[in-house]
Amino acid sequence: MLIAFSVAPSGTGDSVSDAVAKAVRVVRESGLPNRTDAMFTTIEGDWDECMDVVKRACEAAGAGAGRVSLVLKADIRPGHTGELDGKVRRVEERLADS
Repeated sequence: MLIAFSVAPSGTGDSVSDAVAKAVRVVRESGLPNRTDAMFTTIEGDWDECMDVVKRACEAAGAGAGRVSLVLKADIRPGHTGELDGKVRRVEERLADS
């Protein structure tokens, strides 16, 4: 499965970059395939390991905050792995054929 998520604390000031960095650190230390862009971090793994990482990332980002916002989108496709790169590669191949 792929999970794209964004997490941010509320009530901690104008910038959330420090909190987001704490969440991304949890993701990177998890060992799951991952990618972070300007809006989301995407991870790949099975349901339990992905949800555990999302939970721990929320806890890390929300440390010291009274509220945390989580946006999550999941692509649940049993039996498929390598889709973090595979989905992008297939689109790029189609673009190259145009």
